[in-house]
Amino acid sequence: MITGIAHVNLLVPPGTLDQAEAFYAGTLGMTPVAVPVLQKDTLAWFDITPNGQQVHIAFGTNENQKSTRHPCFKLESPEALLKLQSRIWEHFDSSEVKGKPMEADKPGERDSGAQGVEYPKRFFARDYAGNRLEFSV
Repeated sequence: MITGIAHVNLLVPPGTLDQAEAFYAGTLGMTPVAVPVLQKDTLAWFDITPNGQQVHIAFGTNENQKSTRHPCFKLESPEALLKLQSRIWEHFDSSEVKGKPMEADKPGERDSGAQGVEYPKRFFARDYAGNRLEFSV
C-alpha cells in the first residue's frame, strides 16, 4: 500500500546546482541534505519536511519549458502561502540572477492556473530551469 511520496525529481541544466541551492534552499526554505558520495556533483537533494519528503534535483533538459506538469507543495496556512509567494516574487522581480525564477504569480493577482471554485488558494512559479511548481494550502 502506498503511504506517501518520498521524493519528486526535477531536471536542471548541468552545472547549475548552485542555482538550485539558491532557489530551493534560499528562496523556498527547503533544507539541503547529503546525496550519495559518488553523485555529489551531479545531484542535489532538499528536505521538504522533517519526515523525509524531498525534492531531488538532477541534470537533464526540460524539453518543453511551458509544460503544465508540476508538483504541488502544500503549506500550513494562507499566511504561510502568501509569505512564500511574496518571497518568490521578490526573487523573481529582483536583480539577483542566481537561481532566479523564470515565472512567478504576483501576490494579490489571479494565479496562472486553471480557474474554478474547486481549486484551493494557490499560486504557481517556474524555477530557473523551467520546472513548473504549484503551492497551495
